[in-house]
Amino acid sequence: MTELRAVLFDWRGTLVVCPSPAAWVGAALRRAGRDDHPAAVARVWAAIERAAGDPDRLDAPGVDCDAAVHRDTYLTVFADAGLDDELAAALYAVESDPAHNPFAVDAAPVLTAIAAHGVRIAVVSDIHFDVRPAFAAAGMAGVVDVFALSFEQGVQKPDPALFRAALAGLGTAPEQTLMVGDRQRPDGGAVEIGLPTLLLPPLTDIRTRRLDLVARLLGVR
Repeated sequence: MTELRAVLFDWRGTLVVCPSPAAWVGAALRRAGRDDHPAAVARVWAAIERAAGDPDRLDAPGVDCDAAVHRDTYLTVFADAGLDDELAAALYAVESDPAHNPFAVDAAPVLTAIAAHGVRIAVVSDIHFDVRPAFAAAGMAGVVDVFALSFEQGVQKPDPALFRAALAGLGTAPEQTLMVGDRQRPDGGAVEIGLPTLLLPPLTDIRTRRLDLVARLLGVR
């Protein structure tokens, strides 16, 4: 087997918790100084869900490719849901604040150990804002070699171009690079260009430790 020299990590759901709809709406209501009782949260979320439609406009292809498109899409859905401007702004602020995406307790120690072992690291994320400061705030400044972020690259997963951008920055071939994610459709796209890929259950609790498996696959003890 070819030696693995690098690893690509998805961000939301893999290294950090992605808030549930209830947590997102509740945080926005509190930010706007409003009642966050479960019934109020449920009403707001139901309105957003109806306005987003099926397929979900908030998760439509290309939404994460451009920060302005992302913002316009979300604010349009909020307006269609009948939400006022203050609440819409609070919802978008929470969606765009990495403080609401806490890292798993094992993220910093495992990524630091991987880097110390000489394995290069990239973060490949469908995201509309810069996540680099979040890594620095979590004590991982300098641990990640490459950030391939959809809003900067103009493409999002599963487009091979986003994975190739990360590979180019790392200077490794697909067969030398492990992809680690939590969703089959976007993250599993790495398989199509030859990257061995590990899909983990989506992270819902920062206390859940599952990144040691990645370290073992990379030969890090």
